[in-house]
Amino acid sequence: MSDLSSHEDAVESLQELGLKEYESKCFVALSRISSGTAKEISEISEVPRTRVYDATGVLESKGLVEVQHSNPQRFRAVGVSEAAEILRAEYEQRIDRLVDSLHDLEPVTLDEGSDDHHQVWSLSGTTAVTSRTTDLIDNAEDEVVMVVGDGSVLTDSLVEALDSAAADGVDLLVGVIDDRTRELIDSAVPDATVFISGLEWLQETDDGSNVGITRLLLVDRDAILVGSVTGGSTHSGSEHAVFGRGLKNGLVVIASRLLSTGRVPQEADD
Repeated sequence: MSDLSSHEDAVESLQELGLKEYESKCFVALSRISSGTAKEISEISEVPRTRVYDATGVLESKGLVEVQHSNPQRFRAVGVSEAAEILRAEYEQRIDRLVDSLHDLEPVTLDEGSDDHHQVWSLSGTTAVTSRTTDLIDNAEDEVVMVVGDGSVLTDSLVEALDSAAADGVDLLVGVIDDRTRELIDSAVPDATVFISGLEWLQETDDGSNVGITRLLLVDRDAILVGSVTGGSTHSGSEHAVFGRGLKNGLVVIASRLLSTGRVPQEADD
């Protein structure tokens, strides 16, 4: 990554963590020098000199910048590790405050006149799909059947959820389409029953759509999640999923039958 790209990426990341543009630019500028005056910071960051004082004042209040009260004043950024801990703590506090606020909200009941067991919902983004997948597995009571169409969906958090469910006595069946993924599951989740699904077509995109199935999940034969991805990899974050509940839900019925066709008798694994 070039120096310019690193600079721009650092500024953008700081803004995503809650700093304003000038604050981010000033902090990045100070991270490149041992210390500097407002004039020097302005020259490096391209922040107007009059705004440097405001920005460094905010950064000082957050503990990210130290000030030497000389004439002229000099400023220096705290170390990268220290800055990361400060920003991480502030970010976590914001999340905790958000969670508390959401829990404190009074529920509003609407008469939607529909049965949730007949509804199908969609999710977008690999992070959201993985989060819903792990949540469903965490709340499983009897059985989890999962077919992995793309090995990249097996994140650490998902593997941990599978292992925890199996350890809690949930019957866990994991279907894979290749030996490499099978070996990974066998090693990471020893209590799972792993089988070659026979659903190799999950990754096929011969119809020109360039869409492959990433995961099929059936929990307690009641909740189903089907994930798909455009472009052939979840690393792009383009994964989407549909989700439904209930034995009367057509999606659940179809997916349940589909999963059953991909299973092989356990004896075949011996």
